[in-house]
Amino acid sequence: MINMIDADSIEILFENEDLLAANKPEGISSITENDTTLNSLHSLLEKKIDKKLFIVHRLDKEVSGVILFAKNSRTHKFLNDQFAERKVKKYYTALVIGVIKENEGIIRKPIREFGSGRMGIDDRKGKPSETKFRVVQRFKDYTLLELNPSTGRRHQLRVHLYSIGYPIVGDVRYGDKTVQEKYSRIMLHAKSLEFQLSNGNNEYVEAPFPSTFSETLSDISDS
Repeated sequence: MINMIDADSIEILFENEDLLAANKPEGISSITENDTTLNSLHSLLEKKIDKKLFIVHRLDKEVSGVILFAKNSRTHKFLNDQFAERKVKKYYTALVIGVIKENEGIIRKPIREFGSGRMGIDDRKGKPSETKFRVVQRFKDYTLLELNPSTGRRHQLRVHLYSIGYPIVGDVRYGDKTVQEKYSRIMLHAKSLEFQLSNGNNEYVEAPFPSTFSETLSDISDS
């Protein structure tokens, strides 16, 4: 997957003189990993626009969807402040295993790291975390959700849904690995971001589903 992704294939969803929003494919890191020979979305976008980009936030390697980068230090701070103050509206789409009866709800469970990059719920030592969810569609054995996290903990959506008994489809880290491995990808997509531009206007950016996401949804619908 990584070797198949090049700079030309990265879709830019929005761009001005201060920032850009891109549609991250699944299977590529947001930023450079320990192995610097591997491309990251950050390095590919810098090649694509031939300009230094500042990292504002990240998406997990397995996750697709909209992600922001700043083009200068002033905008970098401006956007970081919005994320820190929880002013950025973030929406994700997820397909989970199991049928959720409630039409909507809020998961409030503290999260901390347990080692080897695995996160989990810890009522005593975890950091406060909150995820709102809304049912978009129910299938025989699955539920399609819209997720709105108000905090930004690592693996927050994955951990929260797993903790209530509805792991995200294809998530081998949080779920029964023998079951999850049969899916081609993790079914989590960063659908949209709404944030403020430096001129004071609000900007809404939405990332369309990649074919891998749509095809899995279609397979689920037909089953």
